[in-house]
Amino acid sequence: NVGAQTEERGVGDVVYVPTPQIVVDEMLRMAKVGAGDFVIDLGSGDGRMIITAVKKFGARGFGVDLSDDLLRESNGLALVEGITDRARFIKENLFETDLSKATVITTYLLPEMNAKLRPRILNLKPGTRVVAHDYHMGDWLSDEHKELIVPEKTVGTPDRSYVYLWTVPAKVGGRWQARIKSPAHAGNLELEFSQSFQKLQGSAREGGRQVAVVAPRIEGDQLTFAFFAKPADNLTRHEFTGTVKGDAIEGSVRIGAGATQQQLPWSAQVVQRVAGPQ
Repeated sequence: NVGAQTEERGVGDVVYVPTPQIVVDEMLRMAKVGAGDFVIDLGSGDGRMIITAVKKFGARGFGVDLSDDLLRESNGLALVEGITDRARFIKENLFETDLSKATVITTYLLPEMNAKLRPRILNLKPGTRVVAHDYHMGDWLSDEHKELIVPEKTVGTPDRSYVYLWTVPAKVGGRWQARIKSPAHAGNLELEFSQSFQKLQGSAREGGRQVAVVAPRIEGDQLTFAFFAKPADNLTRHEFTGTVKGDAIEGSVRIGAGATQQQLPWSAQVVQRVAGPQ
């Protein structure tokens, strides 16, 4: 991969530093890479990330680099391993790479390069996983991170590697018109969310009464939240789950508890978007 500096291999301002194999393995494990995944490694170096993803985890993918030397080495290794139908390495500027096929993106890039990539990553399909070695994404805090002891590592923090994992969240910031599909819930439900990456805050309005949304969460395209409605004198918990599909959400809501509990379908359409940070 490409990052800060040891040996003088690489092109332009970016110099190649290999990611230790123990870190490669952990990055792919954290991203839960499997046979259905397409991995893109930005700054692929000697190809070890993609070759490991293919051979050990059953994925497909490609790496991009600007070094003819490293591309010859990585494509040669893919040929020797007999995996050229599932792994390839191409000469390309990583900032121009088409990322749309990726289900997983891997990087070992300096923070300023991650910052430049971040807007493009946040516009990828919700649920796309991004896993980085050593360097973060600024104020887009990771969903998970680990510290590894790596005795052979001399770059950055000696003997230590840091692995960060993010999942691209769906965009839900704004106002939504929702409806619980039941004759008993014929009124419209208004939802409003403010969003900062995967962090949400929200409120709901039903029948002219505004209530706070409890524990809103977006993970990929999966939205969950709850609120308490107040029929008569009883507080009734409404627990929502839904799949965000662009300008629409579809899911189910569990109302109440015990013998009177109901599970009903619900849906929502966006009314007004509020852009989140990029």
